[in-house]
Amino acid sequence: MRAPLKARLATLSLALALCGGFAAQAHAQTQGVTKDEILVGTIQDLSGPIAAFGKSARNGMQLRADELNEQGGIHGRRIRLITEDSGYDPKKAVLAAQKLAQRDKIFLTAGNIGTPIAMATMPIFFEKNIPHLFPLTAARQMYEPLHKLKYSFAATYYDQVRSGIKHLNKVKADRKWCIIYQDDDFGGEVLSGAEAGLKEVGKSLVEKTSYKRGSTDFSSQVAKMKGSGCDTIVMGTIIRETVGTIAEARKTGLSAEFVGTSASYTHLIHRLGGPAMNGYIAAHTAAHPYLDDASQNVRFWANKYKTKFNEDPDVFSAYGYGIMDGVIAALTKAGKNLTTDAFIKAMDSLTIPPDMFGADQMTYTPTKHLGSNKSRLSQIKDGKWTVITPYVEP
Repeated sequence: MRAPLKARLATLSLALALCGGFAAQAHAQTQGVTKDEILVGTIQDLSGPIAAFGKSARNGMQLRADELNEQGGIHGRRIRLITEDSGYDPKKAVLAAQKLAQRDKIFLTAGNIGTPIAMATMPIFFEKNIPHLFPLTAARQMYEPLHKLKYSFAATYYDQVRSGIKHLNKVKADRKWCIIYQDDDFGGEVLSGAEAGLKEVGKSLVEKTSYKRGSTDFSSQVAKMKGSGCDTIVMGTIIRETVGTIAEARKTGLSAEFVGTSASYTHLIHRLGGPAMNGYIAAHTAAHPYLDDASQNVRFWANKYKTKFNEDPDVFSAYGYGIMDGVIAALTKAGKNLTTDAFIKAMDSLTIPPDMFGADQMTYTPTKHLGSNKSRLSQIKDGKWTVITPYVEP
């Protein structure tokens, strides 16, 4: 016997509601994905103290996305890169992350620059189940503790410093070690790495001094290190702080060797600081693309970059390009039915081979979310970065 019309309509309404709920759930899983495009967000410093890095990274990411889109995209979907400016200010970055996650509804975020920026914004992305890929910071917190949504690509500042100290100690064991570092999460990582590396070779810091982010005068810090007799100084610094500290040291007669991290591995050090920067050592992965000694592939890429952005590329252009290339590899492996779960599964079995810029091979597993912990050292010689060590594990 057929149910009354009223009962049948109630049953139909319930079924439609359930279908709507399931559809909403499926939509939530694929935020930022349509049949035609995938939304990728990035937070860069475009107006603050490391704007030179941020603009180059953004350009590198955009160039790789444009190449992909010109070739038809991934499974028919183009990548749309949405960039927000943090000004290297965590408070401003939080607003940028909220916009990307809640208003733009991105599928993933990649290449966000700066330790304090990433630390402030990761919780916002995780709350919305948004993968956080390949930030432009080498802090351990970018992959530790293990979280299904966070993946890093670069040897940590902590391990870069440990490796650098052990190499320099082998070259010359009789050293008086000091450190100058930025008073934030980034600088804290460098300090921890220096203390750990020196402990491993049976030594300790004879002096440590810090500065506030945005400082321009380093005379008191240099005087402090000079008074302690430092001859090797670990640099928890970025661009202008590196240049300012070394220039002040040269001016005051502090004869010391300076060693920094990938945060200061940039052509801007010798461009801004001039001959006084010769001898500076920094850890890194990808190499700065000097056009007069680059491979044919890099020269072709650099000319394409310059044509598009009307400026020469730098190592952060290479980082940005490589970051987007890694994103593309994972999206491709995730398949046409793109969901966050499918993307995580792809990331957890992904291998990214060495690139044309010399970056190390990266591998990911469900329990390994750092692509590679290896780094190498370069030194500024005659105004150019020159690789002085192979890749080494800490």
